[in-house]
Amino acid sequence: MTAPLALIAAGGTGGHMFPAQSLAELLLAEGWRVRLSTDDRGARYAGGFPEAVQRSVVKSATTARGGMIGKLTAPAKIAAGVLAAQAEFRRDRPTVVIGFGGYPTIPALSAAWLMGLPRMIHEQNGVMGRVNRLFAGRVNRVACGTWPTSLPDGVSGIHTGNPVRGAVMEQAGAPYALPADGPLHLLVIGGSQGARVLSDVVPAAIAALPADIRARLQVSHQARAEDGERVIAAYRDAGIAADVQPFFTDVPERLARAQLVVSRAGASSIADITVIGRPAILIPFAAATGDHQTANAQALAEAGAAIIQPESILDVDGLTGDIRAILTDPARAAQMAAAALKLGRPDAVRRLFDLVTEITP
Repeated sequence: MTAPLALIAAGGTGGHMFPAQSLAELLLAEGWRVRLSTDDRGARYAGGFPEAVQRSVVKSATTARGGMIGKLTAPAKIAAGVLAAQAEFRRDRPTVVIGFGGYPTIPALSAAWLMGLPRMIHEQNGVMGRVNRLFAGRVNRVACGTWPTSLPDGVSGIHTGNPVRGAVMEQAGAPYALPADGPLHLLVIGGSQGARVLSDVVPAAIAALPADIRARLQVSHQARAEDGERVIAAYRDAGIAADVQPFFTDVPERLARAQLVVSRAGASSIADITVIGRPAILIPFAAATGDHQTANAQALAEAGAAIIQPESILDVDGLTGDIRAILTDPARAAQMAAAALKLGRPDAVRRLFDLVTEITP
């Protein structure tokens, strides 16, 4: 008897792809077949998916950007994508279709809706994205990674939490090393695509710390490739030990070592931080749709697990003060780590899998 097939559609950024990868890993472990449908951008983050996952790269399109030509041609591209997805589904009919957001999910979810297949979406952020909002009323379940999540009228969501990758689960609840003696590990992450503002402000803020703190620091800073040289130079000129890379493949290990994390407030980053349990300074992306990164960070700030630094008022002096306040107060740092850990949902992927089984025959 052929194993059930889960079609996972996700694209655009690591924020969509990493939770999808987590569910794919569990589905395979439970005896399912898994196919991933993504676009060229999403494929960059698909390297961590198990080899058993079938992959298909679809052409994605949006009427929200791309200039006049892009807006005019998008409907035809979307329609062609839907027809191609229907043809693929007829050849190998999915048992369930799960969308994680991003424009590449449009063809798969549209085909599933037209063909009456069981379908669900997972929204990672506190404010629902455009594509998930479009399909929220046309699916069997809406799973929410952040709670509360702003949902369309008449749509009910189920709080599952945001699934984390297996590598993160291996570090879940790792003991927190107080910033009392020895090296101070500081992790700076700007989401899967980096963040220029962190490269502009964070090195200068760290350079302004007292000499005794700087001497103990070991910084891991994820910076865009085009910013790498100047970030490396800034740390070198300040005499600070720093590992600067455009993308860390071992973020979970670096998180586990960290006494403090300075990060964007993307849903996957927050899920990783809370499952492992680390103090954080969160700098939400100001241009995020619906200011969803601020919504993501709010629960951590209210629980005392993180400090929110709005990008609109972010400056060197303020960030230096916040970093210093945490790294020089072991008791506060420990309380923040414990508060973060309480917010973590290491069972999020199991909750999501349970929803999948609820809607499948």
